[in-house]
Amino acid sequence: MLTGQARNDIDKLWEKFWTGGITNPLTVIEQISYLLFARMLDMQEEMAERKAARGSTVTLIFPTTPAGQLLRWKNFKNLSGKALYTHLKDNVYPFFTQMGEQPNDDMSAEGKALSGLVNIGEYMQDADLAIKNESVLAAAVAMVDKLELTKSDTKGDIYEYLLSKLTTAGINGQFRTPRHIIDAMIELVAPLPTETVCDPACGTAGFLARTMEYLNRTYSSADGTFTDEDSNVHYSGDLLGEYREHINSQMFWGFDFDTTMLRVSSMNMLLHGVSDANILYQDSLSKSIKANFPRQEENFFDVILANPPFKGSLDESNVNPDVLGVVKTKKTELLFVAHILRALKLGGRAAVIVPDGVLFGSSNAHQQLRQSLIENNQLEGIVSLPSGVFKPYAGVSTAILLFTKGGTTERVWFYDVLADGYSLDDKRTPQEANDLPQVIARWQEYRALVLANAAEETIAAAFGDKTQQAFAVAKAEIAANKYDLSINRYKEVVYAEERYDAPKVILGKLKALESEILADLEALEGML
Repeated sequence: MLTGQARNDIDKLWEKFWTGGITNPLTVIEQISYLLFARMLDMQEEMAERKAARGSTVTLIFPTTPAGQLLRWKNFKNLSGKALYTHLKDNVYPFFTQMGEQPNDDMSAEGKALSGLVNIGEYMQDADLAIKNESVLAAAVAMVDKLELTKSDTKGDIYEYLLSKLTTAGINGQFRTPRHIIDAMIELVAPLPTETVCDPACGTAGFLARTMEYLNRTYSSADGTFTDEDSNVHYSGDLLGEYREHINSQMFWGFDFDTTMLRVSSMNMLLHGVSDANILYQDSLSKSIKANFPRQEENFFDVILANPPFKGSLDESNVNPDVLGVVKTKKTELLFVAHILRALKLGGRAAVIVPDGVLFGSSNAHQQLRQSLIENNQLEGIVSLPSGVFKPYAGVSTAILLFTKGGTTERVWFYDVLADGYSLDDKRTPQEANDLPQVIARWQEYRALVLANAAEETIAAAFGDKTQQAFAVAKAEIAANKYDLSINRYKEVVYAEERYDAPKVILGKLKALESEILADLEALEGML
């Protein structure tokens, strides 16, 4: 969590961007990302210099010439407005584009961190300084210079706060998934630090970054957990030491075909302490993935977390033919689920947000996909979300699919979420009612019974009542309903009996009321 002062500083800077003519929130985040990148390059160079002073061989980022040293944050941050703008636009930002071309054979911690920065440089090829207002630029540099970037958790919180200001939806059904929904999905899947985690349509890398925060929370000792002056709890992840190399370079994978999103997500991961995440340019549904990422395209990932775009349809000729072999359709929401099934390892698990239409659509493709999920895999749970969860982006009803690749389904666990801690209108103001903690608790209770091979009678005793928010439905019943997975198909509603007075009693009440009205009218007439 950020301190109140840091939030105020960011809010003031955001207002300056707005009054300075930059009103697109993604552009604001992108411009701040460039400045963060420039400062972090200088911080990395200072680490390398300290290492060199101890006699180690290091790979330096900046040329040792006077012009090269002027590219460093500490040497240009105090330039005046016009000189600062010219220097950033003509010298510093063009230097970003060269970062992806630098070789790096240093396998030390500093060298691997440099490799992560170099990878981000690949997505800085078209970086441009859009802050034309000199006072806004000076304020942005001053604010970034004040941020506590030496703490990975604080860096991640800074970026999370910036991303929370995204309030616009993309034309292809892209929008930011609320962090409390992401956190719930991660808790339901419970990734391990030895696993590989992927988001095939990563956007700003919210699922990946929040997974890193989940690992820090889960693997922090009492000594590695501390509270700041604002009573915010911070987790160091000090018990992750033996897994750090895997986490930094092999654990996290994100794919997207929007270079702006790739820049933002790469920086997001770096600021969350993952120095070399695999944030890659690729349309996950395109047939080009077979040539570009043949290993990752099939049987590769342990965990997939996603809220893929589910608006519109694709050109079938450009879709991965193996995905079409799972489900023949043009609808992106169906194709993404099919792709995720292919990309998972046998035994790999996923939590995926889908529109409700996936659950009950009557087309052959809809039924084919649901049948494959149930008959050829383990569809373990469906969490039905209220329709206002993604406002103000969209009011569409959605659900979270929880499934494991391989095996066959015995029963499906349902949970009907009625409240998520926020109002279900466009304002999304905080509310006390919140079912998400109960979703996680009940899911863990259900999974414990399943993993213990509990008798059907035991599971039925805990989750057989379909009038409750959490209940389980046998596979046979679902198959008999053409694999319809809509929660309303199986949830039983208890109607309270309404009792009415007898007609003669109602007529008597009406006559008495009529008499009172007539008496009042006569009294009024007497006053005239």
